Amino acid sequence: MGSYKPVNAVLRGLDVLAAVNKLKGRATIGELYRETAHDKATIVRMLETLIHAGYVRRDDDQGVYEVTGRSLLLCSGYDRHRAVGRTVAPIIAGFRDRVGWPSDVAIFDRDAMVVVETSRVPGRMFVIRDPGFRSPMLGTSLGLAYLAHTTAEERAAVLANEAATPQPWNEIAQDPSAAGALLADIRARGYATMHAEFSRLEYGRQISTVGVPILVDGRSVAAMNVLYLKSALSEDEAVAGMLAPLQDCAAEVATALAADPG
Repeated sequence: MGSYKPVNAVLRGLDVLAAVNKLKGRATIGELYRETAHDKATIVRMLETLIHAGYVRRDDDQGVYEVTGRSLLLCSGYDRHRAVGRTVAPIIAGFRDRVGWPSDVAIFDRDAMVVVETSRVPGRMFVIRDPGFRSPMLGTSLGLAYLAHTTAEERAAVLANEAATPQPWNEIAQDPSAAGALLADIRARGYATMHAEFSRLEYGRQISTVGVPILVDGRSVAAMNVLYLKSALSEDEAVAGMLAPLQDCAAEVATALAADPG
């Protein structure tokens, strides 16, 4: 809660700027009225102010308004990874309190899943993965869970890239039929697990994960895992005990991201 009441004129100006941006070169006074419900005199006044500030220009030939390159300055300080991390942090902290094991949330970035938040804590049991760690797509449950639920086009592009990258977990990408069957199986059972070679190389076979997609409108927007010690749980025990709460938590994260997508 702010210390002062919001400045309504500023809010109206931001409404108009957002509407001009949304309309993508079709922003007439009439369209802006339909988008914002502000009276036309207010819209004109806000547009003239935004033109003076350099964020909007008027196309006199078409009679429309459009944003200028200066508007990019308004997002130059934005960090999507950090914004998503802030949204999910309290949710996955609560999940750790409930199940007793830590989690990571990651988003897709070209050829890897980038960890944006983790509930791991320093100690001997788990390697700390700071936000920014890049998890391989086919080696981790984060990558596999995301990939199984993304679009066919994105999935094909990732598999083509991984097929050219020499890692043990990428060998399956060289066989499109086998890769497709693996991802179909992940979709059918609702979760992915860490590749055995990634567990060996990164964790000395001591740790594994169960991962699920974070879905908005049926499509992956991120993925979430839960880590466990293989000496404490078998894979079947981990799935039986933690898959349902993990999926519930992923749904909670999805709702939060849909409301504040970051």
